Amino acid sequence: MPELSFSVEGAEAVAFAAAPVLALRLRVTESGEEPVHAVILNCQVRIEAPRRRYGAQERERLVDLFGDPSRWSQTLRSLLWTNATVNVPPFTGSVLVDLQLPCTYDFNLQVTKYFDSLESGEVPLTLLFSGSIFFAGPSGALQVARVSWSEEATYRMPVSVWKDVMRLYYPNTAWLNLRKDVFDRLAAYKSRRGLPTWDQAVESLLLGAEELRRQ
Repeated sequence: MPELSFSVEGAEAVAFAAAPVLALRLRVTESGEEPVHAVILNCQVRIEAPRRRYGAQERERLVDLFGDPSRWSQTLRSLLWTNATVNVPPFTGSVLVDLQLPCTYDFNLQVTKYFDSLESGEVPLTLLFSGSIFFAGPSGALQVARVSWSEEATYRMPVSVWKDVMRLYYPNTAWLNLRKDVFDRLAAYKSRRGLPTWDQAVESLLLGAEELRRQ
């Protein structure tokens, strides 16, 4: 029965997809050189936030997620990024496939807040695998085996890869999700002031708040 192992050899933004996505270059290896007909591979990707250092500005931005940095020994924890599936084609020995991970600019999600708070460096990832392996048995009949639940891989993904995805799909833009009643108030303010863009409406409110604070 084939026994698979996994490693990640790189990551890059995927251009021209229907939604923002990045691809991890995943190496799938069968050490016994037994032919594998196909693999339906499921993967859970986790961000191991405690396994990296954070600069002063990064710590300030991450207060919303993990609380005051003085308590991070208790509150800093791993985050679930996503679950993904990839169909691995027939191979013998090893094969390289793209594991595509969806990305979002929704700041209501912890993962978006985390990635956006980082300036540079790497993000430690752990990939946990499950799925089905299709192979020929001794008689030549097609057989199915499960991917071992103990199989996993680690990868330190450059922060720049996630930022490249956001720049590619949302150049110089960030998405803000508002409650409908808050949006209605903002729309009324924009209309009363005769402001042509949403950016100018928000800038006007920020300037007004700063002026009040100085007074």
